[in-house]
Amino acid sequence: MTETNQTLDIDIVVPCYNEQDTLAAHVRRLHTFCRTSLHHTWRITIADNASTDDTARIADDLAAMLDGVDAVHLPEKGRGRALKAVWGASEAHVLVYVDEDLSTDLAALEPLVAPLLSGHSDLAIGTRLADSARVVRGGKREFISRSYNLLLRTTMGVSFSDAQCGFKAITREAAEHVLPLCEDDAWFFDTELLVLAEHAGLRVHEVPVDWVDDVNSSVQIRATATEDLKGMWRVSRGLATGRVPVSDVYDAIGRRPFTPPHVGIVGQVLRFGAIGVASTVAFALLYALFRPTIGAQTADFLALLLTAIGNTALNRRFTFGVRGRAGAGRHHVQGLVVFGIAWAITSGSLVVLHAADPGSSHGAEIAVLTAANLVATLVRFVLFKAWVFRARRRPEIIRAGTTPAAEASSEAVTEVLPVTDTASR
Repeated sequence: MTETNQTLDIDIVVPCYNEQDTLAAHVRRLHTFCRTSLHHTWRITIADNASTDDTARIADDLAAMLDGVDAVHLPEKGRGRALKAVWGASEAHVLVYVDEDLSTDLAALEPLVAPLLSGHSDLAIGTRLADSARVVRGGKREFISRSYNLLLRTTMGVSFSDAQCGFKAITREAAEHVLPLCEDDAWFFDTELLVLAEHAGLRVHEVPVDWVDDVNSSVQIRATATEDLKGMWRVSRGLATGRVPVSDVYDAIGRRPFTPPHVGIVGQVLRFGAIGVASTVAFALLYALFRPTIGAQTADFLALLLTAIGNTALNRRFTFGVRGRAGAGRHHVQGLVVFGIAWAITSGSLVVLHAADPGSSHGAEIAVLTAANLVATLVRFVLFKAWVFRARRRPEIIRAGTTPAAEASSEAVTEVLPVTDTASR
């Protein structure tokens, strides 16, 4: 059922770039499926991303011949750019996109959009990594896909299983709030959209799909992987610093109650390690700068103090997810205690070095202090995890008139929440 005078339910966008050999056959196949199998009003929108071959003309011909098919031409290349443009201008209740190669079995389209049309979920994705999905593709791509999604879950605190499957849908309301926050215009757009949506408290529904790899795919794996890693760093930094205002999305349409995505121990170690490496490099540079004028011990103290302050602030936001001012003073006081312990470790290393070799060079001092600072970094993580940012039990609230049985029930379901959750509310 195509669009009539009633409100459009589904707008299915097909981004394409230089697909003159396959576009007509694939759009016709999609059109036949929609016409015979969908029970909602629908439209297919071909989004031509500045193709340089005959794709634009073919898209226009299809739009002229097939009822319910439109063609949009964009002056610049980029799947993310195309989806932001077409989705942003669409009046449909649910916005969908499918890869032009139609690798995903279209039988999953109805299950994909159903929870969004019913109001149950905000986004829906096809997943090739579910146990019940049936997938045909090479071992290399399977390994890369699983590794990438595992990296996302361990470092970015998300739970969705497949960020890259070209089979997704979003409600118009969610798109209006999340799309303006997505900066990527290319392949990383999918991941960015999902990460921001989950961190904003939106509900992501997953549909296991049957999927057959397109052997003629033009995706450049190495270049795409590099851009994905850069995108992950940019988004992580934006979330950690509060530059990306996902809290505004949560306030507007987020699902309640909601616990912000929690980064597991592996992700925390990776984030803490990255900050630790940066802190170690900064410490060595500061020590080399201060040592000639203020002496070894004073230079060690000042360099460690400056890097410790920055280290605590970065780990508070980036590693342990604490935002806002609540608890900040206590965290920094505790951080200074941790700094004192770290200083004792590095100062002790200097004492040992000078006792063993009174004439040691500045280079030897830097090498020993760098090694000691790495040890101090490990100690700092353990103390941050077990003491400074440890999980705290939510205070029990007893209301007037509560019966003993109700109180017992309340105690039985008391949650143990990270201090980050209570501090940020």
